[in-house]
Amino acid sequence: MAKKKTKYVCQECGAESVKWLGKCPTCGQWNTLVEEEEFPAEEKKSHALTTTFELPKKIADVDMTELPRFMTGSGELDRVLGGGLIPGSIILIAGDPGVGKSSLTLAVCANVARGGKKVLYVTGEESSQQIRMRAERLNALADELYICAENNFERITHHVEKLQPELLIVDSIQTIYRTGIESAPGSVSQVRECAAGLMRLSKSLCVTTFIIGHVTKDGSLAGPRVLEHIVDTVLFFEGERNADFRVLRAIKNRFGATSEIGLFDMRDTGLEDVPDASKLFLPERADDIGSVIVPTVEGTRPLLVEVQALVAPTPIMPPRRTSDSVDVKRIQLLLAVLEKRLHLSIGPCDVYVKTAGGIKIDEPATDLPLAVALASSFANRKLLPQCVIFGEVGLSGEVRAVSKARQRVDESIRMGFTNIILPKKNFHEVSKAADRANLLPVNNLRDALKISMPRES
Repeated sequence: MAKKKTKYVCQECGAESVKWLGKCPTCGQWNTLVEEEEFPAEEKKSHALTTTFELPKKIADVDMTELPRFMTGSGELDRVLGGGLIPGSIILIAGDPGVGKSSLTLAVCANVARGGKKVLYVTGEESSQQIRMRAERLNALADELYICAENNFERITHHVEKLQPELLIVDSIQTIYRTGIESAPGSVSQVRECAAGLMRLSKSLCVTTFIIGHVTKDGSLAGPRVLEHIVDTVLFFEGERNADFRVLRAIKNRFGATSEIGLFDMRDTGLEDVPDASKLFLPERADDIGSVIVPTVEGTRPLLVEVQALVAPTPIMPPRRTSDSVDVKRIQLLLAVLEKRLHLSIGPCDVYVKTAGGIKIDEPATDLPLAVALASSFANRKLLPQCVIFGEVGLSGEVRAVSKARQRVDESIRMGFTNIILPKKNFHEVSKAADRANLLPVNNLRDALKISMPRES
């Protein structure tokens, strides 16, 4: 009997080594290499021979028939996916525990099943009774919805081939295992091979597949990086545990844009779509010091978000710069511009920045409102009432034009704001809105501060 060969695989990045190492040479993590059995060469060869393949063809001969999509029943999810589900596609959805991954996919299962399509929900974490209880709470019972509590990949394949569903849900990939691999479920080898098997199964049977994945403590997707490369679409759920709203963001999409987001409201009956996003992030508020409304754009959707800044003197050195919704490096850059170009002694102060609802914003148009909010809090001066601000700030303090200015202005006017501070180079494309709002174009950061913080008479 041939001796079994083993290798050591990093559970963080998937790097392999012939011997155990305390520190992974690829990703630098400690104590992540785990011993796993290596596949025999004859098994690899037989597997390669049984795999179906397609002969090369000229690119001009490829069929250009548009792929037929079918709706999920959720307008927000369809928006993020690019217009619905593609038969044979694989969607990976990840997020923190309790954020609503299973609730959303179960609701999608019910909507698709009510449309006459056969759906199979495979759970490796819960029992069938638990899924039934959740389905009753979410009103997600449907005749064509099938439930299966199974962890073994071979049995799952058998059920899919026998049932022939049009939609398959696997909850979650970290609980599925293949019998030919000695490592435990959730390991790099198991996740990689199970994901590859689901890809082959989905493409060969033209089954649309949702894979639910876990995340690590730092918020990144658990498992090997190859998992994100295998699937067609990667969706991430964002949202604070104690907040009601959830943001679904696409970070990879082979069938649509990756800049779109979907907004949901978590209720007792599950996740509900939020079509009017600006109302969600604009609670009842009074104009206050250090609070600015930002018209940001996510994909094709304009959102009005409240950004709050707090600048306070501190004896602690170095001072703190803290934010969970804005990149701290962007804040540090704007602080340097304020101190160098406008001579604000803001360096020795603690700086805290947050957005209402905790939504993450990261685009150049947020530079100017962030700088104005920081200066307002530092000077302890109120801002112009009913005002929104957008624009990019350069290192010399100039205000540069941004994209989609018309959508930002139209959304601001729709929500009742009468004063709009914007880059002067964007004024020509929104000048027609001057009769509906007070457009205030600026060339530099100094002009923006003068207009946004008028002196009290």
